[in-house]
Amino acid sequence: MAAVEELLREYRATGAESVKHQVMISCLPLVKYLAGRLMVRMPSVIEQEDLESYGLFGLLEAVEKYNPDLGVSFKTYAHNRIRGSMIDEVRKMSWIPRSVLQKVQKLSAAKEELQRIHGGDVNDEMLAQALGLEMPDYYKLILNTGQMYLASLDESAMTHEGEQLSLVDFISDPDSPDPLTVIEDKESREILAQCISELPEKDQLILSLYYHEKLTLKEISKILTVSESRVCQLHTRAIGRLRKSMNVEADIKKPTSRKSKKDGVSTVTKITGDSQTDTSKIEKGVVLGC
Repeated sequence: MAAVEELLREYRATGAESVKHQVMISCLPLVKYLAGRLMVRMPSVIEQEDLESYGLFGLLEAVEKYNPDLGVSFKTYAHNRIRGSMIDEVRKMSWIPRSVLQKVQKLSAAKEELQRIHGGDVNDEMLAQALGLEMPDYYKLILNTGQMYLASLDESAMTHEGEQLSLVDFISDPDSPDPLTVIEDKESREILAQCISELPEKDQLILSLYYHEKLTLKEISKILTVSESRVCQLHTRAIGRLRKSMNVEADIKKPTSRKSKKDGVSTVTKITGDSQTDTSKIEKGVVLGC
């Protein structure tokens, strides 16, 4: 370190960047040492390389501000600057208030002391009493402690089958459809398509014009050259036949559905694309306005 002291005096006298660079290189082992010492207290998301990079800023500041005339060795001065820089940067990354951090440190110290006294057999009641906390406050502190440690979603985890997946693969997507619902819908659509194909041609035409072509009663009546009331009657008849056919088909195929047979009606409504349409209302002529 004596050589470093001489280089620092030269840098203070000349301000040469090459001399500062030599000092930085000479002090890198100190940065690595301090980073390694602090790592034992850091959460898993902090890498030692991160601490070393933070420490370099402290080392640079120490080199530029060190005054040998004050009688303090550069090693001591740089040690405090480097360590302080690492701790400051880690604190900036944490959203936990310093008061909570202090309580967590007291919890850790109390646990170590009790383990030393009782040989490792320490329970929550003992810790709460040592900290002078009521149990609700103690459990709140434990909750805050758990929130201090983060895990990257890119980290890997092993499944029971031995497959290695990232943690993000274990997070459920609330917008993802239920696989059983997808199977049920597919099965219902297949039954619906088959039942529609078995309807008389005129019934198929009525359903197609109303639900797929989105035509009004008046427009359908002009195409079929019948009155609007007759179109309403034809539609009601087609829906009735389709519902009956679907219930029969469902009993034959016995689909793996959680729904009752009455859901054959709702399936007709959903597949046709009119979520507000209910066949019971159709039969009464409410939806079609007849």
